[in-house]
Amino acid sequence: MKESKELELKSTITNTFLKTVSAFSNYNTGKIVFGVDDNGKIIGLENIEELCLDLENKINDNINPKPDFKFIKDTKKKIITLIVEEGFNKPYLYKGKAYKRNDTSSTVEVDKVELNRLTLLGLNQYYEELKARKQDLEFKVLKKELEEKLSLKNFSKDVLKTLNLYDDKNAYNNAAELLADKNTFSGTDIAKFGKNIDEILDRNLFTNISIISQFQNTLEVFNRYYKYEQILGSERIEKELIPEKAFRETIANPLIHRT
Repeated sequence: MKESKELELKSTITNTFLKTVSAFSNYNTGKIVFGVDDNGKIIGLENIEELCLDLENKINDNINPKPDFKFIKDTKKKIITLIVEEGFNKPYLYKGKAYKRNDTSSTVEVDKVELNRLTLLGLNQYYEELKARKQDLEFKVLKKELEEKLSLKNFSKDVLKTLNLYDDKNAYNNAAELLADKNTFSGTDIAKFGKNIDEILDRNLFTNISIISQFQNTLEVFNRYYKYEQILGSERIEKELIPEKAFRETIANPLIHRT
C-alpha cells in the first residue's frame, strides 16, 4: 500500500486530513486510511469507535457544504478507512479554501481560476457555455478545418448551433470565441532553450487567435527543431528527436483542459 492521487495514508489523526476531504469531494472519490504510515506500514490506532465519531465531527464542523463520506473499521488491524465521494455541490471548502490532489500525492489549495470553475460546476455550468465577451466573431480557420476533415460544404450558424457554440438566446459562448479567428484570450507561449532555462534561443507567443491556429503554429515550431531528414543510401528518411505523437498530446491536453 502506498499513497496515490486517490489514496492518502495517516499514521495519526490531525486536522490536515480535512484538506484531503475537500480535495476528494471536489474532484475524485478517494480514501484516507488512518493507522498506516507513509511507507504503508500498519501502526494501528486505539479506541476506533471514538476516533470515528471524532473524525465525523471534524468533517461536519469544518467542511462546507457537507460532503458525502463513510467509514470502514478494521478492528483486527486497528485501522480506519475514510471513503470520501466526489460531490455535486462544489466547491467543498475547508476554512474557506478549496483543495485538490496533485499527481505527487500532495494536497494543495486551488487558485482563483480553478475555484471559479468548481463554482460553475456546482451550478451545473461550464465556463465554455457562458456568453462570450466578444460577439463579432469570424470562423475562417474553423470553416477550413471542417471542410478538410469532415468535407463540410455549407458552413452556417446552424453548424455552430450543432457544435454548441451558438444559441439564439445567448449568442456566441466562450467555446465559440476560443475557436474564432480572433479572440480576447491569452494563448500559447513556446520557447526553445539552450543549455539551461536562462538561455532562450527562440520564443513564439501565439495569443488572441483560434486555439486551432495555436495548435498548428506550435507544431510548426516542433517541426523546425525536432524533425530532420537523414539520407541512407538512395533514400531520404524523416527522423524525429522526440516522438511527434507525444508532443501533440502534450500541447493538445492543456488546450482542451485549460490547465
